[in-house]
Amino acid sequence: MNEGVTMSRAGPDDVARLVELMTEFYAEAGFPLNPERAAAAFIPVVERPELGYVWLVRADGASVGYVVLTLCYSLEYGGRSAYVDDLFIRAPYRGRGLGRSALEHVRRACEALEIRAAHLEVDRADPAAQALYRGFGFVETDRQLLTLALASPAHAT
Repeated sequence: MNEGVTMSRAGPDDVARLVELMTEFYAEAGFPLNPERAAAAFIPVVERPELGYVWLVRADGASVGYVVLTLCYSLEYGGRSAYVDDLFIRAPYRGRGLGRSALEHVRRACEALEIRAAHLEVDRADPAAQALYRGFGFVETDRQLLTLALASPAHAT
């Protein structure tokens, strides 16, 4: 992990900060965020480890990002799998290896949890994020992510 970078597991008291960071993240993608829906989405994950984990990325004494890992089970991989649901580093802190440090932390957590595969989605129009993930070992598969939305996403108003 980068010197001066720490990862701390988020709890209920961190939800307001997480929503603030998520608002910034979604704004970059052009999505307005419904803060109440976002807070409601964070609360179960920070309170129930069987659902996943949220970590705040800290640098220079401030929370500068976050990463969310949600958990599931995969028949294909014969065990638990995980999904990197969000990874965000504030713009002024990018290019300093914080995203890579966050992914290293997630990998260690996955290994400790005996996760057999980790997945994520990345915007096709974001070559910097793609380079980060590919450089860390994530690969494109012959599968395509399809979604059946059964509820409104947090960015729906």
